Amino acid sequence: MNPAFRLQFAPDSGLSSVVVTPKRNYSGKLLAVEGLDGSGKSTQIYLVKRWLELEGYRVFFTEWNSSILVKKSTSKGKKRQLLTPTTFSLIHATDFADRYERQILPLLRAGYLVLCDRYIFTALARDAVRGVDRDWVEQLYSFAVLPDITLYFRVPLETSLNRILEGRPALKYHEAGLDMGWSTDPYESFRIFQGKVYAEYESMREKFGFVPVDATEEIHVQQAKVRNLIKEKIDLPTYRRRPCH
Repeated sequence: MNPAFRLQFAPDSGLSSVVVTPKRNYSGKLLAVEGLDGSGKSTQIYLVKRWLELEGYRVFFTEWNSSILVKKSTSKGKKRQLLTPTTFSLIHATDFADRYERQILPLLRAGYLVLCDRYIFTALARDAVRGVDRDWVEQLYSFAVLPDITLYFRVPLETSLNRILEGRPALKYHEAGLDMGWSTDPYESFRIFQGKVYAEYESMREKFGFVPVDATEEIHVQQAKVRNLIKEKIDLPTYRRRPCH
């Protein structure tokens, strides 16, 4: 069941707070993956996507920060280092809202299995770390339904850091959290940033019903467990593609 979000209005607006619970008026299922950078969540959700497609199920995949609508603005703002924590938050919320209204919700209503490489919890974690008010961010995303399954790929901070740093010659400015001024060294800043994001994820586990996955295990072991979990929680035959006549 979705936890309700409470909308607070300005004291002089004459309006009282309102509790909003998004309605699940669709037949599809929503599955999201969350976790630190380097946790392996993107690899796992891709393997799930290919598995479901090859088995003949109706599947749609979407990933964080991929809307064409705001892509240019986001890139320009990052490149020129113009984004404050609040504008950063709002741009990502615009990106998500566009994909939610154009892709996620319509395909859920069409009876698809919708797979999300990161969902609103990425914003709740990262925006809070950047100092944006948690309640405000929750209200910002209160239009979105919660996933039927949220897989949280848990991995020790040092392991995720090593995976990221081994695979990239340089860290990007915002990726490293350099905009926050914690450290002028990008690698130390990234370590601090990811540590704070990890704490936010841990604080959300129970509230949002995350299903933990041990992301230190071998890829094929994780994938087998993820597939079994999906088969237990979702009646997959319901989502088979209908043969064309």
